[in-house]
Amino acid sequence: MTDTRGPQAPDGAEAEPAAGTDKPAQPYQPPQAYAAPAGPGAPRGGGAGATTQRKPRTPVRTAPRTRKARLRVAKADPWSVMKVSFLLSIALGICTIVAAAVLWMVMDAMGVFSTVGGTISEATGSNEGNGFDLQAFMSLPRVLIFTSVIAVIDVVLATALATLGAFIYNLSAGFVGGVELTLAEDE
Repeated sequence: MTDTRGPQAPDGAEAEPAAGTDKPAQPYQPPQAYAAPAGPGAPRGGGAGATTQRKPRTPVRTAPRTRKARLRVAKADPWSVMKVSFLLSIALGICTIVAAAVLWMVMDAMGVFSTVGGTISEATGSNEGNGFDLQAFMSLPRVLIFTSVIAVIDVVLATALATLGAFIYNLSAGFVGGVELTLAEDE
């Protein structure tokens, strides 16, 4: 082994600098664990004391690896399922109301209600005015109120059924272990 600390002071004087010098004591540097190799496989450019840096390895190009993990859905929290299904069913209800209003406006602009109303009046023989008036029955406010009632019922039922589904899934997952998924990640 080679001692790389240089000259050392006697015991007890390691922590204090010498009286006549302005340099502090050198920090301790442990000797190298292994001596520098010598021989045919040794690095070129110097002997045991030469400090040569090793070049980093160049990575070998390989095909991208896909990491896979098998996971199991063991439990679905009913509270979180209820919150998510409530928000999704509200969004679906709003989309239903907007779609019904747009569909009614398109059908009214095309004259569907007046044509069908005239056909119904001719078929029933009530041309005088006491017959069935489809345009009054299928007015936009009446259609929107009906669609809103259906949307509210849908929100309540979808939320309740999703929450009940979470409870049933938890019970069945306790018996059979749940649904297993295989997830893959491309690098």
